[in-house]
Amino acid sequence: MKSFKNIALGLLMALGVSVGAQASGGDTIAWDKAPVKTNDLASLQNGAKLFVNYCLNCHSAAFMRFNRLKDIGLTEQQIKDNLLFTTEKVGDTMKAAIDPRQAKDWFGANPPDLTVIARSRAGHGGTGADYLYTYLRTYYRDDTKATGWNNLVFPSVGMPHVLWELQGDRRPVYETRSEHGHDVHVFQGWQQVSPGTLSPLQYDQAVADLVAYLQWMGEPAQNDRVRIGVWVLMFLVVFTIIAWRLNAAFWKDVR
Repeated sequence: MKSFKNIALGLLMALGVSVGAQASGGDTIAWDKAPVKTNDLASLQNGAKLFVNYCLNCHSAAFMRFNRLKDIGLTEQQIKDNLLFTTEKVGDTMKAAIDPRQAKDWFGANPPDLTVIARSRAGHGGTGADYLYTYLRTYYRDDTKATGWNNLVFPSVGMPHVLWELQGDRRPVYETRSEHGHDVHVFQGWQQVSPGTLSPLQYDQAVADLVAYLQWMGEPAQNDRVRIGVWVLMFLVVFTIIAWRLNAAFWKDVR
């Protein structure tokens, strides 16, 4: 009995450490739910364009080839004309243009590969898509940081706000409250300092398109998997009914 209590206590302590580690990971606000757009070809195509124009300069997608974009409705000629640099071929993988040594000097670490980023970032706050959707919409100007930017989801982030021209310059608004004898700053919303080229609604839609593309890139066959899975479940239901009736007919005369 004593050993059981020790084991239970150890599990509770491990759970507490795990929760504490997650809480210290920078999740300062709740994650917003990302729109589900992996079946929307227009959104995926716009997301692919945003990814190539804004992300591929520093981040690679080394496990994705450009010609796989034909799966989202783009022709090979459209890929060549709109998404490829002059030295690249349609069959090449998506490699970042930045030198890894320069990236480490500038940002302190090499920018991560984004092929499966939408799957790897899932956590207690939601899916990886929810994390990315919130992360890309919560940048704000912070002159105390080396890049001049900070993020509510990932405080002291090393990546600058590459989409700032689209979103504009914003600052978070906090309300000071007293809780348990201490002043606590509670996030209330945003103050738009200078407008971007997109309205807030258009920017949210653009980020949703980019996140949808990152989701699709992490598993290009996910829509087929879900569709086939529905048919498999329907088959199993029908087969179960048939097997049940056959079993009843087989044993009806056996008492």
